[in-house]
Amino acid sequence: MNSANSRARFRGRLRVAALAGLVAIASTTGNSAAQVNSSAQQIADHFSSVRTMTGEFVQFGPRGEQTAGTFAIARPGKIRFDYEPPAAFKVVSDGSHVLLNNRKLRTYETYPLSKTPLKMLLDDRIDLSNGKVEAVREDDDLTTIVLADKSIFGNSKLTMMFDPKTFELRQWTITDAQGKDTTVMIFNVKDGVAVNPDMFKIDYRKAAEAATRGLGNGR
Repeated sequence: MNSANSRARFRGRLRVAALAGLVAIASTTGNSAAQVNSSAQQIADHFSSVRTMTGEFVQFGPRGEQTAGTFAIARPGKIRFDYEPPAAFKVVSDGSHVLLNNRKLRTYETYPLSKTPLKMLLDDRIDLSNGKVEAVREDDDLTTIVLADKSIFGNSKLTMMFDPKTFELRQWTITDAQGKDTTVMIFNVKDGVAVNPDMFKIDYRKAAEAATRGLGNGR
């Protein structure tokens, strides 16, 4: 099955699952906070044990816009998204900073990884203690965990959805401080694969040059 057919097959089904999960999300009733956190931590520990991951993604923006492409993760701290045309975006984290690169406009914006929701997703171990778990919902087809940590990403939230049987990550949603959602659904995922470390490098020289031209923040 080629990439276009894969996306056509998964897009509708996954989007329905995402919307259903986000609409229904609520704190699990009848369970103590310790039980909820224990269940969520078990899933998070399994996900943390996956050191590398590659696959394809479909992203739904806050206005319903859809983009697609490929991604790679190398724990801790490294991720790369390459968007397919006509989108001209690349997102890279090198473990220290996150680069947002618009290749068409030649803009380079960098942000400290520690101040973005990706930090928790990419940690060496995802620690859900100290009240980070805001809600957990366990359904037959998805287990949904909502995380909030003001020290990491202010008023934003990270919602992760996992397969309840395999504990494999299916998608995540970042809700910004204005309540706008960006959802990333992943498929054709391969775990434990070899990835080239060079793909996570950020050219800080280009970012600095873009900043001098007013095309980036240069941080």
